[in-house]
Amino acid sequence: MHSGDRVRVERDGQVNEGVLLPSSTPEHLVVKLESGYNVGVEREGADVEVLESDVYAIDGNASEGESEGSAVAFDEDLPTIALISTGGTIASTVDYRTGAVTAQFDAEDVLRAVPDLAGRANYRGRVVANILSENMDPSIWRELAEAVREEIENGADGVVVMHGTDTMQYSASVLSFMLDTPVPVVFTGSQRSADRPSSDNVMNAVCAVEAAKADVAEVMVCMHATQSDDRCALHRGTRVRKGHTSRRDAFETVDGTPIGHVDYDTETVTFDGTADLAARGDADLSLDPALEPDVELVTFTPGMDPAFLEMLEGRAGVVVEGTGLGHVNSELVDVIDDLTDAGTTVVMTSQCLGGRVCDRVYDTGRDLLDAGVVEGEDLLPGTAKTKLMWALANTDSPAEAMRTPLAGELSERSVPESAR
Repeated sequence: MHSGDRVRVERDGQVNEGVLLPSSTPEHLVVKLESGYNVGVEREGADVEVLESDVYAIDGNASEGESEGSAVAFDEDLPTIALISTGGTIASTVDYRTGAVTAQFDAEDVLRAVPDLAGRANYRGRVVANILSENMDPSIWRELAEAVREEIENGADGVVVMHGTDTMQYSASVLSFMLDTPVPVVFTGSQRSADRPSSDNVMNAVCAVEAAKADVAEVMVCMHATQSDDRCALHRGTRVRKGHTSRRDAFETVDGTPIGHVDYDTETVTFDGTADLAARGDADLSLDPALEPDVELVTFTPGMDPAFLEMLEGRAGVVVEGTGLGHVNSELVDVIDDLTDAGTTVVMTSQCLGGRVCDRVYDTGRDLLDAGVVEGEDLLPGTAKTKLMWALANTDSPAEAMRTPLAGELSERSVPESAR
């Protein structure tokens, strides 16, 4: 008996049937019921019958001690989707010792924990990291990008990246700049762990796989579009942000609309016909993995001490999240001038959730331009950071690259909401 088996567990007259999941303690069995709920049963005194062995079997192809990859039994009539796990809530369970949610599943466990994935594709599982997403860093981004490239090079028809939601927008945006992909690359996660009845992990994972089988080869984020289990929204990786701490529909396309949706019941994937989207097979696979990690994102607030920016002396790049059209206190302008004179690329973005930076309207903005600030147009601040990290490492003119649309991160003009 092992994880993935369909079992019938009887203890003290209570009978439960479902798929056996990994347990965080040796004293308990965890069974996923047909209802989607998970139940924990004490092993002592339990009568367990295996009804079907490893119903979502995964055939490992990595040597012992390695986690390079794994695959389900192959069906030549199905596309092949690479599942890459980085940890996060979608790959988490409750540690019954502490009561806390712990990122401990690998990609194989996710397949077993989400039975609805069976029969939709051939799967290859791969673990790049097993972390909560606040621990993501540029070195892991490079490993992730290389893993995605290798999976596509080895024949994957699409890639699903399982990622913690708190920093997923950063990872999706940086891969958008690092990777030219001929197939869909879909990030997904879960706001609530699989152990909770309200978990969104099943629908998000299923919709992400359907999106990875589609004919639009973009780097996307796939998460609940509403609070209900009806459809997922597909957000462009460079225009998305997490807008709520815990709602299942926490993700939104900022200053725009999602590029597509996946209907959960009908498994239909639709895309915005007016959006400029890359089609499957259009791009040649290529990867520019270099990143300059010495880039900081700072938010201006009234009363900010100029010494705070002075501490950034010697940084390769700084992204400032300014007010309104892209402003800071006039006392900070000279400090920014010193930074740019010393070779730091300083990019100005806005704290506003719509519109674009324009430092030509007010005196402070013009002074910032004279100080060498690069206008970030309508770049999201987080996207501006990842783009600047990429531009500093891969281009001769980072300032020019920041003003050039590369992966749907910049629009030609900002359109008022009422005009859309």
